[in-house]
Amino acid sequence: MLKGSRAGILRKVQPVSIHGQISWDVSFSDPDDRDGPVQMARVGPECVDLHLEPGDRIKLDYLLGSVTRVTLDASRQGNG
Repeated sequence: MLKGSRAGILRKVQPVSIHGQISWDVSFSDPDDRDGPVQMARVGPECVDLHLEPGDRIKLDYLLGSVTRVTLDASRQGNG
């Protein structure tokens, strides 16, 4: 995907330090296939909404095939 967004279900957010630089590993799955494979994106903490919890429906923004932002999907919040 060159530029766009897609929905996902948040599985886990884990901070990781690489040479002192903090990034977040965001694990997510397809909302239409909750038992499908879990994917991961590594982004800076400034690119992730605060207060996200596992099970939340999220929106992932992409640019040139890489996730650039992770936000709570306001159109469908919660575990449903």
